[in-house]
Amino acid sequence: MFGGIIQSQEKMWLLLLPVILLHSQLSGTAALECYCHGDQERNTPCYANNTCHTKEGEAVVCYKAVVGLNDNGRIVDNSEKTLYGCFASSINDSRNSDWLPGTPYPFKCFNPVQVKSRIVIRCCKETNFCNQDLNVTLAPSTSTEATVTSQSATKQGLPTVIYVLAVIIPICVITLISTIFFLRRHRKHSPFTDNSFDTEADPMLPGTTTPGSSIQEFIDFSNSGSGGGLPLMMQITIARQIQLEEVVGMGRFGDVKRGRWRGDNVAVKIFHSREEASWFREAEIYQTCLLRHDNILGFIAADNIDNGTLTQLLLVTEYHERGSLYNHLNDVPDLDIPSMITICHTIACGLAHLHMEIFGKQGKPSIAHRDLKSKNILVKRDGLTCCIADMGLAVKHDSLTDTVNLPTMNDRVGTNRYMAPEVLSDAINMHHFDSFKQGDIYSLGLVFWEVVRRTKDGEKGKCEEYQIPYFDLVPSDPTIENMRHVVCEQNLRPTITNRWHDTPSFCTMAKLIKECWQENPAARLTSLRIKKTLTRLAESEKVRSVKI
Repeated sequence: MFGGIIQSQEKMWLLLLPVILLHSQLSGTAALECYCHGDQERNTPCYANNTCHTKEGEAVVCYKAVVGLNDNGRIVDNSEKTLYGCFASSINDSRNSDWLPGTPYPFKCFNPVQVKSRIVIRCCKETNFCNQDLNVTLAPSTSTEATVTSQSATKQGLPTVIYVLAVIIPICVITLISTIFFLRRHRKHSPFTDNSFDTEADPMLPGTTTPGSSIQEFIDFSNSGSGGGLPLMMQITIARQIQLEEVVGMGRFGDVKRGRWRGDNVAVKIFHSREEASWFREAEIYQTCLLRHDNILGFIAADNIDNGTLTQLLLVTEYHERGSLYNHLNDVPDLDIPSMITICHTIACGLAHLHMEIFGKQGKPSIAHRDLKSKNILVKRDGLTCCIADMGLAVKHDSLTDTVNLPTMNDRVGTNRYMAPEVLSDAINMHHFDSFKQGDIYSLGLVFWEVVRRTKDGEKGKCEEYQIPYFDLVPSDPTIENMRHVVCEQNLRPTITNRWHDTPSFCTMAKLIKECWQENPAARLTSLRIKKTLTRLAESEKVRSVKI
């Protein structure tokens, strides 16, 4: 009978064994003798003189157990059986699972919770026949758990409970942390992560928007939150209510059309279906937390519409009727010096915000554009304020891990004419984020060169006709080999004419441009330094105008 109870107890502990990492150092005494009586069903029977003992090299403990008898499942009071014996196991057997780590006894020595069969057991191993002196009392039948009245028995089982809790609790904590980490990683793969607001609490969701709501009101609303874009459901609604008009631009990834939404003009960039990765990337960059800035193109919505035969990938942004800086410099007859400074200053402000990392609970990572050129800079209605657009090739910097979040497309990207020397020669360090920012500065110097050429040096002064960088050195559609030969091997740069040295503002711009397109990337200025230089230049130009 007792053997069956012990086996039931073994099964209970075996359920915990996969959780507990058993690695105990067993220590025992050689040939310990125990008093043995009444346990004829065990594998270690009693020997002569009611003793049981073990061989050299075995760990052993003596036990005394009191078992409450039952009558076909019904507990019988005052009916009990006392058993004496020993537990033994080879200390060299690594498969032995009876001995618990952190305790000097096997798990058979601990009192199980029994309902139909009650048992109380105590163990010892101090001296020979020590189990004869153990005080073991069976609890009353009304208790659902057998207990030992002696204080030593209570202390014996306590380390096991503590050990089990010490193992299970960390496992639960690690599982919880892993689940949270997985969910956060999963959210990062969506371009709509930063703006998935609670739709039930949002007063501006589809169906609840007021008839007078405008695009600017929606943008102001998004700026009041994380600054990472409108709520997802609002984006989908706006994108599917837009009426597309004429084509206003074409790019490598698709066409740009003017659209109408509630009387407001919007720009809709339609990506080719094969350019889904580019659409996803640009939407993700635009919805970066705290990216909103006056000198970065205002993002409105992103959506993919499947009409059964064709999938349209839409990116909706603010519409600027003057178009790109490239078009503006071709259309205007000339610029005055204050206009030149304002245009260059607003571009520098946009790039400085893009490059800047904002720390905090809702921070912003540092971002490099990687395709900065006059066609990717838009001019607002006043003809002076500019904003940076086309974020499809941008990369983010993770300052915690010091890694660059590169897109899945080709590493060497951008427009050949505006590529930095280290990009053309494949010398750029793709794992160092500052390399990408330094490449932006080189491209910014070429854009400034385009602007200064179209600026007159006085009321009666003249300016050069508009030209793109390296127009006189490479073909109209240069290859990377063409640009590498001119920029890297010959170390040539666009020409700075003599008239630039006759006016203080022109001299400052000429020096600034030369420092932007230095061959050594580390020698180039930072976007913040360029912004500050142009701020001082604007102030000095105002003072000069007042004196005149």
